Amino acid sequence: MKRLKLKIIIPLLFVFLANVNCFGQVTPRQVDSLVAYAMTKFNVAGLAIGIVKDGKIILAKGYGVKSVSTKSPVDAHTDFAIASNSKAFTTAALSILVEEGTINWDDKVKKYIPEFTMYDPYVAENFNIQDLLTHRSGLGLGMGDLMIFPDGSDFTMNDILGSFRHFEPVSAFRTKYDYDNLLYLVAGEVIKRVSGMAWEDFVTKRIFEPLKMDHTYASLAKMIDKSNLSAPHSSETGALVVLPNYADMVNGAAGGIYSNADDLCQWMMVQLNHGKYGSSLEKKLFSPESQHEMWKIHTVIETNPFSRFNSHFHGYGLGWDLSDLKGNLKVEHTGGFPGMLSKTVLIPDINLGVVILTNTSNDGAGVFGSLSNSIVEAYLGMDDFGWIDKYAARFASMKAKGDSVADQVWAAVAKADKSAVNESNYQGMYADKWFGKMEVYKKDDKLCIRSLRSPKLTGTMYFYKANTFAIKWDYRDMECDAFAMFSLDEEGKAQELKMKGISPNIDFSFDFQDLDLHRVK
Repeated sequence: MKRLKLKIIIPLLFVFLANVNCFGQVTPRQVDSLVAYAMTKFNVAGLAIGIVKDGKIILAKGYGVKSVSTKSPVDAHTDFAIASNSKAFTTAALSILVEEGTINWDDKVKKYIPEFTMYDPYVAENFNIQDLLTHRSGLGLGMGDLMIFPDGSDFTMNDILGSFRHFEPVSAFRTKYDYDNLLYLVAGEVIKRVSGMAWEDFVTKRIFEPLKMDHTYASLAKMIDKSNLSAPHSSETGALVVLPNYADMVNGAAGGIYSNADDLCQWMMVQLNHGKYGSSLEKKLFSPESQHEMWKIHTVIETNPFSRFNSHFHGYGLGWDLSDLKGNLKVEHTGGFPGMLSKTVLIPDINLGVVILTNTSNDGAGVFGSLSNSIVEAYLGMDDFGWIDKYAARFASMKAKGDSVADQVWAAVAKADKSAVNESNYQGMYADKWFGKMEVYKKDDKLCIRSLRSPKLTGTMYFYKANTFAIKWDYRDMECDAFAMFSLDEEGKAQELKMKGISPNIDFSFDFQDLDLHRVK
């Protein structure tokens, strides 16, 4: 059956490419053909696509299933976690407060959150609201994300606000782009303190309700009826496995929103209309000036030359990634949770918006990348580049390389001589200044490790070599196994513990390398 379907789908793909390149437009039927081909190349349970062009919804449709357990189909109103695509809603919310005169973009964070800290007193005193949004803090990629990945930890907003003084910067303040999530959570706290409303309530009342995004929710907790909620899946082992929903964070400003193709078409249209909405664009969510601020490069990112795109710049605005594509401004962002991936792409110069939502980790990124590129480039009249096949090959190669590295580590573990290892020398309690305590202990004659504040980080430790162990976490929603490297005193007793991920494909939010654990017991 699979071969028969492939023979039917490939000609339909060629028809899609021929039509869009002639006319610079995409019909729903053509997208159906493209999606059908992509789903033969990528192992995903379901997805949804929204396309808007010239102020009209061209497509809002679901494909595949919400869950491989229920087989219930995805539709235009099926909700997915949009993860970091939530960040643009946070910057829009702040833009509304700026226009009302409640705050200014250059207001210092300490004006509203006196207990806010940073790794340097000068940085803390001068850190402004836009610094929270532009990934130029001086902190490393994903630093501190272990407080929110995996979910289920007990870290509070007070913990996050006090954590930054313990981090080691990797660059000078405002000089380098390094993506972070925690500072967006602080931005959500700013909204709460100046408006008197929780971030979730503010974006609901000031953004979702005016735009009639009636099936969009600022948190999982606010979704009372979950009958049309897509389930997250993993394809890590080959078979699609349903994962639990990701628990809500301290606020949703970095990634808490659940939405769908239909509602996100309304969101893309208000963006493309520079803040205006309504049947005749008579209403205003935010001004063109605020739009310009959000779509202005605040932090420069190195441009990767690629003749196909003819790009000249790349940078980050306020909740949006900015670049140029064949002379057109491209405004985009991605989002990712375990089992949930999303991408939004806007081409304002041709009044085009595309959103793709997927409910599967791993291959889901290949789907949203290849489909968004194919659709956008078709509207621009570009020739077929075979994005689906190229992404499939690239992801297969990346997975193979990552698996090879991990397999070599576990093969070494299986052969390791443990006869001289005194595991009691490693047992004890270790503490990091921002992450708290981790305990190394024996259970069922196995050496184990657990975080006292992030209960899903519990795993078994296997001797690797020298004073290093490999940790296989019980948590399998994402690949995050790690090395544990101990420093010993003159008696051979472990005093310090450093960690780092094993696989080169580990998600950057598992920032084990930023931990500095010292024995406390």
